[in-house]
Amino acid sequence: MPEFCSVPIRLTPCSGDFARSLALRLVASGVQVVVGSHCVNRIPSGLFPDAVENQEWAVSQAVCLVFMALFPEHYCSLLGLQSALERKVLVDVSNAAEMNIHRLSNAEQLAELFPNCLVVKGFNTVSTWELQTGAHDGSRQVLICSNSTEGKKKVVQLARQMGFHPVDMGGLSAAREIEVAPLRLLPSWSGPVVVTFLLFLFFYGYGFLRGILLPFLAQGHNAFYRLALDLLNESLPVVALVILALVYFPGLFAAWLQLWSGTKKQLGLLRFLCAALHGVYSLCLPLRRITLRSIVNTAYKQCWVWVSFLYWPYYELGVWRSELYLSCGVLGLGVLSLLAVTSLPSVGNTLNWREFMFVQTGLGYIALTLSIMHTFFFGWDFAFHIEAYPFYMPPSYLVAVVLPWIVLVCRCFLLHPCIFTRLTRIRRGWETIISVMFLYPSHTPMHRLKTQVCITQLSA
Repeated sequence: MPEFCSVPIRLTPCSGDFARSLALRLVASGVQVVVGSHCVNRIPSGLFPDAVENQEWAVSQAVCLVFMALFPEHYCSLLGLQSALERKVLVDVSNAAEMNIHRLSNAEQLAELFPNCLVVKGFNTVSTWELQTGAHDGSRQVLICSNSTEGKKKVVQLARQMGFHPVDMGGLSAAREIEVAPLRLLPSWSGPVVVTFLLFLFFYGYGFLRGILLPFLAQGHNAFYRLALDLLNESLPVVALVILALVYFPGLFAAWLQLWSGTKKQLGLLRFLCAALHGVYSLCLPLRRITLRSIVNTAYKQCWVWVSFLYWPYYELGVWRSELYLSCGVLGLGVLSLLAVTSLPSVGNTLNWREFMFVQTGLGYIALTLSIMHTFFFGWDFAFHIEAYPFYMPPSYLVAVVLPWIVLVCRCFLLHPCIFTRLTRIRRGWETIISVMFLYPSHTPMHRLKTQVCITQLSA
């Protein structure tokens, strides 16, 4: 472990935070640090753990490690220190200015300027906040790459001493990917967001065509006010239901593929978002003027027309329907909340593999079942009435429940003891062995017969 680490910096109006946090973290890890700058007088006292020295003296004090905490355009200012930096490890912590992996990285340019130094790329994916609060409160991974095995080994050892988890990314050419990594905005979310948006667009457009546009063109009925809330509240739950089915569909398909051959985080959070918004929108429904107007009109009609007591069984069925679909909806949203919480890395890392699989798979299918029941109870027997198919178009929830129902039925088939046992054996490495029977003459030696018996028993 190096006894001294030098951190040269170049003062600009917006720099210094990373160098200060890096120096503080190194000192807290038991490393002696010397900070150097090209303009010592412009740095306020107390900004760094110790007094800031000039770059020449700071580099001369470094035993083998020098952190280049300055912008790449200022690398040339250190060319006068080539003799002092010879055979020392230069750790480049800069990031790319643009998303371009086809040009030389900053670390490769630094290696060209200082050919007698061991250039290592690292610590650029660690934020200032993570350096200040410690590795346990942020990301523990530090991506490192270099063409020098010796330099990489020293930086890996230092990263571990600081409490981070170094990840060797290979040669210095990998710095192109490492430098643009902080510039990518949620790279793993692009696909799930696009899928969710397309599903929402489809069901929203389907509901608009079925319930607003066609009635307006055919009957002159103006219901465009439903675009702001009603149609949103109808589209969000069916999107959440389809996403929930899509989350478990690949695993279901893989299970059937394993049986035939013998050999999910972002979507889940977006699914929870759609379900939560549906719940909030549903709570807002009684506050609308159109809802209040409908309640007043219904009460007025009931007072004007004598309602016989014989109609009571019909209302009892309506009460059961509303109680059941509301109960299933609330329970399903609760289970989805638990799934969303365990999808967070800070929570999921506290669970072992068995606990995580129980929550994500077992409770996931429970949430899928409750969501399907919520949809069925909401539809009740309405799907069997001709009024449910205006312009020969089924309701949105009836279209959305098809895929979840297929996934749930196929999952039930996989839980059959005969299929489940064979699938478990395949996942544990069991393979089908074809037994080939050979006919031997009577004078065949006994060891050949024993070999044939062993092969037959293995296949059984």
